[in-house]
Amino acid sequence: MNNIYLAIDLKTFYASVECVERKLDPFNTNLVVADPARGKGAICLAVTPAMKMLGVKNRCRIYEIPNNIKYIIAIPRMQKYIDYSANIYEIYLKYISKDDIQVYSIDEAFLDITRYLKLYKKSPVEIAEMIMRDIYNTYGITATCGIGTNLYLAKIALDIISKHSPRNIGYLDVEKYKKELWHHKPLKDFWQVGSGIEKRLNRKGIYDMYDIAHTNPKILFNEFGVNARFLIDHANGIENCTIADIKAYKPKTKSISTSQILFTDYDYEKAELVMVEMVELLSQQLIEQNLETDTIKLYIGYSNDFSKPSGCSKKLHNYTNLYTKLAYEFKKIYEEITYKNIPIRRIGIAFERLQEHTSEQINLFDDIDKNIKERKLEKSIIEIKYKMGKNSIIRGIDLQEGATTMIRNKLIGGHNGY
Repeated sequence: MNNIYLAIDLKTFYASVECVERKLDPFNTNLVVADPARGKGAICLAVTPAMKMLGVKNRCRIYEIPNNIKYIIAIPRMQKYIDYSANIYEIYLKYISKDDIQVYSIDEAFLDITRYLKLYKKSPVEIAEMIMRDIYNTYGITATCGIGTNLYLAKIALDIISKHSPRNIGYLDVEKYKKELWHHKPLKDFWQVGSGIEKRLNRKGIYDMYDIAHTNPKILFNEFGVNARFLIDHANGIENCTIADIKAYKPKTKSISTSQILFTDYDYEKAELVMVEMVELLSQQLIEQNLETDTIKLYIGYSNDFSKPSGCSKKLHNYTNLYTKLAYEFKKIYEEITYKNIPIRRIGIAFERLQEHTSEQINLFDDIDKNIKERKLEKSIIEIKYKMGKNSIIRGIDLQEGATTMIRNKLIGGHNGY
């Protein structure tokens, strides 16, 4: 017997939450979730189905909304959306064990319902409707669902089939997938096929999943390397990975990263200040988790595509999690790779090859007592922040013009956290 999966999506989630909070119907209300303080170029994180019916696309910018449409602007409230998502996860747990649930994003989840068909004596569609109805009755959020005989088919049933179903439910097995979607266009509608991959396939005369399935594999492997295997499998409706496999997976190496898009263009000096702030916050994560790194990475993106991004990865002489050492190394990289006369808009940093911090590494140039004192100080700072809030204790650089830490500490996912 094939496994049966549900892929559940909370329809226009952020916009639906804002409508529910206002006691409005998202299917009859023009509402967008965006921060007007960021200007007309601000991205709408979500728009209601009513707005979509008027031709407004999700993730559009405010200035792209036609002037003749009247609508409500709701400022993003990320903590509110997280709370709703957590509450809806509790509904999943009423029916399905956590071992059979894989959260995909704040508004999507996969559920393996194979062993629940006999338990509830219901069909896959009936189980999906039972859960979707509970979500709506409890929180007023409309869900859509894809049902498939593997995770890939469930996701495709959700993304492509459910949109055209009056019940908001789509179903796919391999045979139905080949019959109904082998010639579906465009290719970018399919999970994990972005615009870039689609263009590369089109250049080789490949325009749909049927073409991929019937193309000489050597051509695909020459173009995409080992990733061609996923394209070929998915073109044939095959996906061997299960939720159990995902939960059992352990990466060979660990890394942590952070990035931000600056609100305005920054010059060389101000951008360096922000980078150092980011190093401080990420190094505190290392200490908090008792980890250390010996490989760091820096990414600098420039405004309006004046230049290609700058990037560099560097292997350190020793493992460390100390802010002073990491900031010193990042400053050296920054000076080496960053254009000084081009405005900067994006900054990203990463610590890679993480390992557990067990003891202090000794070399001739280190002051061990100083290192121990710094680590104790950082632990105290972390403890204070937990008790009193992230902005309860800050460094002097966080008060300088252009610093972003105090603002970002109030955000969740780059947006208002209230």
